[in-house]
Amino acid sequence: MATIEECRAALEKLSDTMQHAEGDVAAATALDRSVSCRITDLDITFVGRMTGGRIVVQDRIQGAPKEKAQIRLTMKGDDLVSLVNGELNFAKAWGSGRVKLEAGLKDLFQLRKLL
Repeated sequence: MATIEECRAALEKLSDTMQHAEGDVAAATALDRSVSCRITDLDITFVGRMTGGRIVVQDRIQGAPKEKAQIRLTMKGDDLVSLVNGELNFAKAWGSGRVKLEAGLKDLFQLRKLL
């Protein structure tokens, strides 16, 4: 099971990757939205903001957040680490229910460019 520190490091790595994106992917990362990443097996949620082509983690809270972020991810810690390391395909993980992504329709259309 991935640790809190490994999950935080994975989010930082994802943020770094997003910042260096080009073309359509860069356009998708240019969103300015609140984000949350709930790690179910650790019962924590990282909350922050997607802005300037990065994910800025502002806090880590126990359990589910009281306020819904505009973009919400839910998964196990190992799946987050595997996704960021390229060992787990997002589309397959999402299709099988291992990863849950919730956002407004317009944001989902933009985010699909990241896949």
